[in-house]
Amino acid sequence: MRFQDKAVIITGGGGKIGKAYALGFAKEGAKVALPDIASADHVVKAIRDMGGTAISMACDVSDEKSVKAMVDEVAKQFGSIDVLVNNAAYFMNVKKSPFWEMEVDEFDKAMAVNVRGSWLCAKAAFPYMKQQGKGKIINISSGTALNGGQNYIHYVTSKGALIAMTRAMAREVGDFNICVNTVCPGFVLTEGRQVDPAFNANRVASRSLKRTEVENDLVGTVMYLASADSDFMTGQLLNVDGGAHFVG
Repeated sequence: MRFQDKAVIITGGGGKIGKAYALGFAKEGAKVALPDIASADHVVKAIRDMGGTAISMACDVSDEKSVKAMVDEVAKQFGSIDVLVNNAAYFMNVKKSPFWEMEVDEFDKAMAVNVRGSWLCAKAAFPYMKQQGKGKIINISSGTALNGGQNYIHYVTSKGALIAMTRAMAREVGDFNICVNTVCPGFVLTEGRQVDPAFNANRVASRSLKRTEVENDLVGTVMYLASADSDFMTGQLLNVDGGAHFVG
């Protein structure tokens, strides 16, 4: 199995997309840690029920002390930090408005979770990866960073910042054999998510592959970036949206 006994942190692991990543890694033998501001216990149970290893813990990725405590605990329990998937995001509850009407606190919250949170997690994981002589960091951005998006400039800006941060970080950690890459999902219709059918139909029509994108569509790409198959790839962006955008 590709990730036998590898320690993988997936922030926001209690959500539908985080769960899909977690199950994918667990099926390949990884020990999975699922920090989340909400509970990820249901994902841990699902992994343990299939014979895998998983832990969860409460963590606010925007808080440095919370993040450091989380990463240190994972390293203590699992013995290493091999992969970090920066999946946690402020999105589902964002308040939409034109940029000229947006409240400063709302803008700052998106930046704190989506940008500072990813930076803090990478910062905390770095010493362990450096000591090991290798590591993989995968930042989850968004297709909105490629084409903009109306009425949620805070979210779009934060996801664009993740792409730039990935490139800057990749330059700094290459000497330590650490790879940093970004995945840009399209609009993902997770199980149970209620959306306007016309909105989803519009998203589907914009793609070369004309179907709904679901969480499992992202798993293979994230696992590729976490695996030895991508050991000579860093600072890159992989777009997973069914061909809604062509990047390159």
